[in-house]
Amino acid sequence: MKKIALIGAGKTGSHVSRLTRTDEVVKEFTSTDKPTVKSLMGLDAAIIFVPGDAAEELIAPLLKAGIPSVWGTTGFAWPADLPERVKVSGSRWVLASNFSLGMSLVRRCLQLIGKGSSILDDPTFLIHEVHHKDKKDKPSGTAIKWEEWLGLPDVQISSKREGDVKGIHTLQVKTRFETITLKHEAHDRAVFARGALWAARYLIETPNLMSGVYSFESLVDRELMDPHE
Repeated sequence: MKKIALIGAGKTGSHVSRLTRTDEVVKEFTSTDKPTVKSLMGLDAAIIFVPGDAAEELIAPLLKAGIPSVWGTTGFAWPADLPERVKVSGSRWVLASNFSLGMSLVRRCLQLIGKGSSILDDPTFLIHEVHHKDKKDKPSGTAIKWEEWLGLPDVQISSKREGDVKGIHTLQVKTRFETITLKHEAHDRAVFARGALWAARYLIETPNLMSGVYSFESLVDRELMDPHE
């Protein structure tokens, strides 16, 4: 039986327990029942969905517990020495702004568009993102990732906050003669919980993965890698 800590059972984290398999059990921690090194010991992994202002105090106990940790925290400036601290602890951490597995396929499309932009006629690139009204960071971490994946200068990003939108990201590439539009829309926050669970399972089931900090995308790439390459 795999034992997974869930730290932050809010809008996204609350879906984790509902998506577990029969061989998994989730131990929930809240703001009034915070995780300690002792309470984390013996667990196989942790999934953390807390806002940026709550992340700092969780780093130390998770490092000391030494369990694989999957972080869905955005709007937080991670310490520059975090990769070294995680490596020294012998643990494996995954940091991501978006745990949608479908988004990893979008990433590949964005990378292709960025590489192929040289054949287009004076293109302009606009990324627009829409999220729920309570989301604090602007632009979203995913929109920043889209810009990074494009790998191009002068990409414009615009943001909108309204209602309970789970997440809509759109890239519009305009030239004199054509427009290219790429869109990803999350219909249910369960998609992010599912991806975080996938990452936690990957860390648990891949014990030979070296200690350190990984991106969600790098794990997906490892999974999709052709063994003959």
